[in-house]
Parts: sequence; C-alpha cells; structure tokens
Amino acid sequence: MRRAITPELLDTDAGTPAEIAASLADLRRINRWFGGIATTQAMIEDLSRRLNTCSFTLLEVAAGSGDVPSIAAQRLQDRGIHLNVTLLDRAPSHLQAGISNQRPSEIRAVVGDASALPFPESSFDVVDSGLFAHHLTPAQVVQFVDEGLRVCRRAVLINDLVRHPLHLAFVYAGLPFYRSRLTRNDAPASVRQAYTIKEMLELLGKTQAAKAEIQPHYLFRMGAIAWKES
Repeated sequence: MRRAITPELLDTDAGTPAEIAASLADLRRINRWFGGIATTQAMIEDLSRRLNTCSFTLLEVAAGSGDVPSIAAQRLQDRGIHLNVTLLDRAPSHLQAGISNQRPSEIRAVVGDASALPFPESSFDVVDSGLFAHHLTPAQVVQFVDEGLRVCRRAVLINDLVRHPLHLAFVYAGLPFYRSRLTRNDAPASVRQAYTIKEMLELLGKTQAAKAEIQPHYLFRMGAIAWKES
C-alpha cells in the first residue's frame, strides 16, 4: 500500500464551528479507545524508567484540544510521574475546543507553528506530537524533529498511525460511528498518508537525533523516540 497524499478538512478548518467541534470530539474518542492516549502514556513511562526521573516538562505540538497529554498526565500522576504540559497548535479554535475540566491547572496553551517553535533552545524536557507526523512531507518530518530537538532537553516523541491495508479497512468500517463529516473524510485520508515504521525510522535517521527507535503499539499505532543525546 503506497503512501497517498489526501487533503484533510480539519487541517484548514473547512467546516462550521459545530462541525470542527464534532470532529475534535471524534478524535478524542479515537484516542481514548484505539490507543492514542495509551501510546503517549507508555512512552512517558518508558522515559521515566530509562532516565530515572519522575517529572517532565512537555511541549505537545499540534495539540488540538489537548486531550491526549491532559488525560495521560492524569493517569501518569497516579503512577507517581508528573507532567507539566504546554499545548501548541496553529489554530486557536482547536485549543479553545478543549474540555477544560480534563486539563490540570498547570497546562498552558500557545498558538504557534510547528516548523518554527516559538521557544528558546532546551525549553522543555520532551517535545511530543500525536497524529501530526502523517500530515507532513518527508522533508517536513525531518524539519519538525530537528526543531523539536532544538527546544527539548531529552527527546522528541512521535505518536502516530501506521499505514496498512487492514488499518484502512478498520477505518472504513467505523465511518458510520463518526459524528462529523470532517472525520469521515479525514480518518481514511490519515491512514493513506501515514508512514510505515520502516519509513519513519529512515526519516529519523536523517535528523540531528543522536539515535532513534520505534515501538509498535495497539491497533496500528507507532511510538517513536528521537533522542537528543546518546
């Protein structure tokens, strides 16, 4: 199955405010039920063990409504791991659509561009992104990871889909359950333009990362770590 670039409607806010809110709600359910939050949580727990630390500052890029880092932070708190989260998205409407009672009080939101992060070098322990890398061309993936490595101290994390024919079949089977027409367009488009694990490893090898690794996760998710230092 070859990678196919297909425009996603939510990227350009191509809908009414109600349609955008419904699409973001669809994404929240997808991340809850199909491994999005679990993948981010597992990667942070892995970092905590390997770095022997239980506290991280985290920048979530292309955060949308911020549910993934918010809920992951709550779950990790129960395991003794503290996340101090900053959300970044290019669209204020996406950040504003977040459910405030899901966010710990220390979570901040910033409007900005993922290709030119508005922060000094080494501002955060970790830079994370969920369901973002598949929107980017190969060159843009390299640019984003290098920019993330600039503003992080430890690692850049990528939580994204894995392109696979069976994954696409699952998505089409779920179309009747999506509330928004935007999601019914964007969900299969996301799978079609997602990267395979092999492709993502090759791209990470072109970045300034000291080393990179990827683990498969539940239901065609990948968790990639690009380390700033060996």
